[in-house]
Amino acid sequence: MRHEIIPNLRYADAPRAIEFLCTAFGFVRHAVYLSETDPGIVQHAQLVWADRMVMISSAVDSPHVQAARMKTAAEAGGPTMGLYLIVADVDAHAERARAAGAQIIREPRDEDYGGRGYSAKDPEGNVWSFGSYDPWADH
Repeated sequence: MRHEIIPNLRYADAPRAIEFLCTAFGFVRHAVYLSETDPGIVQHAQLVWADRMVMISSAVDSPHVQAARMKTAAEAGGPTMGLYLIVADVDAHAERARAAGAQIIREPRDEDYGGRGYSAKDPEGNVWSFGSYDPWADH
């Protein structure tokens, strides 16, 4: 299935972020394009999770970045957005993330609006929330 909204995240250390997101949260590399002159710079990467995608790039300066005044979470002094992904087994997912070094900032818990969820920060401070609550389902 094709989705028309794809989050884009910039990381100071994009290769490390890609490894972390795959190991801790279960993303899979769909495509990774490195700079021809510096393989430590990720020009563009596509990671998939279930049937969803995020795009990752290295936080390098460019006219677009300057015009948009884009900042990483560290440059902004904290996260600028959060991402929510639906998982079937919240507790098992949280343990996988913890084992891979994710900073769990909200332990798994039952939510007042239904489902169960938890939140974690990646190594560069972006907030990821995972839960069994499905906002698409009939409630």
